Amino acid sequence: MSKLFKKIAGFFTDRTLMGVDKAGNRYFFVKEEIDGIMKEKRWVVFKGEDDPTSIPVEWICWLNGQRKKAPTPEEMMELEARRERVRQNVALLKKEEMERKSKESNLRKVVSTGPNLKSFIRQFPTGSEGAQDNEGSAAKDSLRNSEENEAAKEKPIPESSEPMGSGQTFRPGTWQPPT
Repeated sequence: MSKLFKKIAGFFTDRTLMGVDKAGNRYFFVKEEIDGIMKEKRWVVFKGEDDPTSIPVEWICWLNGQRKKAPTPEEMMELEARRERVRQNVALLKKEEMERKSKESNLRKVVSTGPNLKSFIRQFPTGSEGAQDNEGSAAKDSLRNSEENEAAKEKPIPESSEPMGSGQTFRPGTWQPPT
């Protein structure tokens, strides 16, 4: 009932049709004097059901007063063509990104196969070789340790607050915060 009343009242008002969008919504404005000040009212009459999501951005800006002039049909066609070009470019970029990712994943699969278990095991000496190496390395370690101990005994240990040495010859210092 209220829609019918609005339509009837609309015929008697001094409204001006500013334009129609692609969805068939019609946009109006009227200048009224309120308290001695001329004010402009802008509104939309929806075609069919009231669906605010069907209003293009340019018309929303005009309704809110962000634009002084209503968008023209030529401007609307130009902007729609631009939006379509942007959609196509986005689709193309997504396709290129998917292709790049698939190529990278194929390369990773080849690289990630790595060495197999047999080549890993070959790095370690087998039975008799390992026993000889272990005996030889133990003798070398003991000789090296004795040499380090003798060198440490021969050197006088200076009094210092700085840590010094490494390994078995490490001597912690006495750290003091800076003054």
